[in-house]
Amino acid sequence: MLRWYDGAVYRIGEIAEIAHVSKRTIDYYTSIGLLRADRSKSNYRIYTDEALNDLKFIEECKSLHFPLDEIRRKLEMRKAGNIHLSEVDKHVCAVTQQMKQLHSDLFDLLPILEKLDEQQKEKLINNVSLLRSALKKSLVSVTS
Repeated sequence: MLRWYDGAVYRIGEIAEIAHVSKRTIDYYTSIGLLRADRSKSNYRIYTDEALNDLKFIEECKSLHFPLDEIRRKLEMRKAGNIHLSEVDKHVCAVTQQMKQLHSDLFDLLPILEKLDEQQKEKLINNVSLLRSALKKSLVSVTS
């Protein structure tokens, strides 16, 4: 990690490792303008802490299945500080719809779940617990 001004800067491999994404993903996000890279004197692309935060935000949005154009819009609003109530309402509606679909999917899975042995059930419960923790973390970050 390099130091630049008051914050850290990262080469592409470093930021990829920290964010758990591939260099190719970062190349792509940079080429379409989702991430901003500066150039070092040696012409290496370097990314700031802000780019790292943006990358983490992009990956969170991707995990929620947002398309890249929607992610771009959310990034722009986030940077400008313009989060409108209508946008929040729209997002809440989308999440509610996803939750309804997941509930329906779960209902369809219940007969299959009843046929699992104890070890399979325990593994499934552990996975659900991890997902529940991730959901709580996401909700806390959205509401704070």
